[in-house]
Amino acid sequence: MSKVALVTIHGMGEQPLDYADDMRRALQHKMGDAFVNVDVHSVYYQHLLKPNEQDVWNRTRERSKVRYEQLRKFILFGFADAAGLENRKEYDGSVYELAQEEIARALLAIHAQRGPDTPIVMLAHSLGCQVMSSFIYDAQKRAGGGAVAAGIWKPGRMADSLTAEQRSFLQCTTLRSVVTTGCNIPVFVAAHKRMDVKPITKPTPGFSWLNLYDPDDALGWPLQPLEGGYETLVEDRAINAGQGILDFMTKSWNPLSHTAYWSAAPVIEPLASLLGEKGDVPL
Repeated sequence: MSKVALVTIHGMGEQPLDYADDMRRALQHKMGDAFVNVDVHSVYYQHLLKPNEQDVWNRTRERSKVRYEQLRKFILFGFADAAGLENRKEYDGSVYELAQEEIARALLAIHAQRGPDTPIVMLAHSLGCQVMSSFIYDAQKRAGGGAVAAGIWKPGRMADSLTAEQRSFLQCTTLRSVVTTGCNIPVFVAAHKRMDVKPITKPTPGFSWLNLYDPDDALGWPLQPLEGGYETLVEDRAINAGQGILDFMTKSWNPLSHTAYWSAAPVIEPLASLLGEKGDVPL
């Protein structure tokens, strides 16, 4: 079996550097010896956002009285992440651009270590789904000759310094599958006219997009109702990420339901199956 690269992208809120470790262990247990064929690369962009968020949180606690601290902190860090990535994203050196650079570095490492034909599977969570989708969308628009106004694909930015082969690889021409969990993309596009909502195009003939969401997770959404192409591009699948724990704790939404995906069996099982598929990406 040929090597396949798994690229993970974390979601909103405070995220440790080792955010994907539980997933890696669960995946290795599920795949057994076949896991040796999986090359895992984890994208990390929280360091771009956390310092200012932490400063605001510290000053709030020092100067004010607030209740529900853990929920407030989850909301502050989570929604500040989303706002920070979208605000003034067209500026050179914006957080939007810097987050795309982190994805690019992971892909360039795969290109350097494994070569330009390496099949890729992406696993993105929460806000990371929007970050991932925007990266691919911008890359495809640039590849098609369209004008890109923000990020590394903007004229004069990082992509222009790469070789044609590197740019092709970053444009996900070997992307076999995407798995999204607790996806927030509808939050970013719901206010736009339906005609303006467009997903990425299939980067490879056999490409698949599996969107896993827990109906109890208010931050995780199905994608097929967006239409505009999502209804045929994506397979939505409702799962129980909390494995019954949340039902025991409460019948209403709890932030735990949004953070439980990484090592949940309904995520690991289809991911292992996708990574275990034989053969290279048809080009």
